[in-house]
Amino acid sequence: MLFSKLNKFEQWAFDAMAIGLVLFYSYSAVLEPAATQFHRGVYVIITYILVFLLYRSNWGGIYGRIWDYILMVVAIVTLGYWILNFEAINYRAGAETELDTWIAVAGVLVGIEVARRVVGTIFVVIGTIMLLFGVYGDSEWVPEVIQHAGDTFPLLCVSIFYKSDGVFGIMANVLATYIILFVIFGAFLEKSGAQRFFIDFPLAAVGHKIGGPGKVSVIASGLFGSISGSAIANTVSTGAFTIPMMKKAGFRPHVAGGIEPAASLGGMFMPPIMGAGGFIMAELTGLPYSQIMLVAIFPALMYFFSVFMMVHYEAKKENIVGEPSKEKATDILKKEWFYILPLVMITIFMLAGYSPGYSAILGIVTCIVVSWFRKNTRIDLKGFVHASRAGAESSLKIGATVGVIGIIIGVLTYSGLILTFADIVIELADGKLWLTILFIALASLILGMGVPVTAAYLITAVVAVPALTELGINPLAAHMIVYWLSQDSNITPPVCIAAFAGATIAKANMWATAWIAFKFAKFLYLAPFIFGYVPAFSLDGSATDIAVTFVLVFFGTWAYSWFLSGIWLKSKKPATT
Repeated sequence: MLFSKLNKFEQWAFDAMAIGLVLFYSYSAVLEPAATQFHRGVYVIITYILVFLLYRSNWGGIYGRIWDYILMVVAIVTLGYWILNFEAINYRAGAETELDTWIAVAGVLVGIEVARRVVGTIFVVIGTIMLLFGVYGDSEWVPEVIQHAGDTFPLLCVSIFYKSDGVFGIMANVLATYIILFVIFGAFLEKSGAQRFFIDFPLAAVGHKIGGPGKVSVIASGLFGSISGSAIANTVSTGAFTIPMMKKAGFRPHVAGGIEPAASLGGMFMPPIMGAGGFIMAELTGLPYSQIMLVAIFPALMYFFSVFMMVHYEAKKENIVGEPSKEKATDILKKEWFYILPLVMITIFMLAGYSPGYSAILGIVTCIVVSWFRKNTRIDLKGFVHASRAGAESSLKIGATVGVIGIIIGVLTYSGLILTFADIVIELADGKLWLTILFIALASLILGMGVPVTAAYLITAVVAVPALTELGINPLAAHMIVYWLSQDSNITPPVCIAAFAGATIAKANMWATAWIAFKFAKFLYLAPFIFGYVPAFSLDGSATDIAVTFVLVFFGTWAYSWFLSGIWLKSKKPATT
């Protein structure tokens, strides 16, 4: 664990800032919203400092640590300058001083370094290409269709750092408003002991059925994935238990390793958290999050149903049957029903119209209360610190992208590419919706190879949603199409980190595992077409239309899963005695 490598003072500083994040954003969500510059600035500045604390310089030794502290100072000065001079900078927009300019340059560069340390080099390369495109947009090597006036590097940095669609734009706002609180909620829920219930209950309910351990993987991943916010984290956490169990029951290693990431991916579509993408969707569409949750529930359930049925048919082909659990599902539910209270609490309050942030705080409080039902899971003061630390550390994986996302969105806006991309895609697709969806799938797959999937959704949505809406798709369905497709890099070769994580746990061939995950997650590619061609799938239509659509999609998904499983191609193995 990276935290354990910090010295005592650094550990104390990390914990203090983690608790500060929890308390500041809890106060802001429940009592009094903070002003824009503090609401976004505090999150970004603490994230940058925590990254430099936790992710050490590659140099190693005392000199590398000195460099880390220098970068912390640069982050504090540049971000603090934006916070303290927010109103003055907005007032003199277009006439920035020389100090404003150099602060902006340093702020943009330090954001790139933050992303490099946490996310990796590929993401930085994408950001660098966008900066070059911003500066040299009028060069002959830029295709004429996307050329723009260009600008000097310092002035481009000014635009990226100070304008509302740059570093402190939509990504910073969504991270500070929603994601940090829900990531922390996930840490508190895990600390309360709920994760064990999410595995024990499905194990007792379906573990003894045909393909039982595989079905446990699907249900457990649905429960845990709905709050984990990451297909990879879901694969690693639930997979550590379910993959060995599947192998023991008779699933081949690469199949066991592929089922788990395919199931884990569904957590990105499942309310109440939806891998944080739903919050970005709410911000971009202006719709209440409760409406997005309602639209997301049925497609998410159909995704899990598809994987569940494919597991069933795979097990049927191989005659794999699980072992009975020591406890009955009803007994476990009677003893541990309270572990679902935090999720129920969040869902009820969000559907009732309360803000996601307010609902997340109530969820955290419920986790603390629930934790005291068992002596060994009680979240006392020490447990509160540990959960806050775990939440803050988890948030860095997406929070570290805020600077480079600001560069990408800022340059796309500055260059006008957001406005022209829709026309380019529609022209290439010759106005055909199905071809437009395929182009978006390809773009999100390529982008997802170097960018976290939530960030890939935001970047793709900014340019692709206008193309879909011009073809007559309603805005929410258009966003759902892009959001579902943005997840494909998790399980689609060649870069499929969730599938590779499953292969590692299963001790299986990585490519064989990746293709199995790709096969079991095929509803991922069907849903965007249903969103595009069937308005009622996104609750756009009469009650009758929606009901008929749901019934047809249910049976269609069943048939789709049966066909893809290949059970009709292969006779069953004879049962062993």
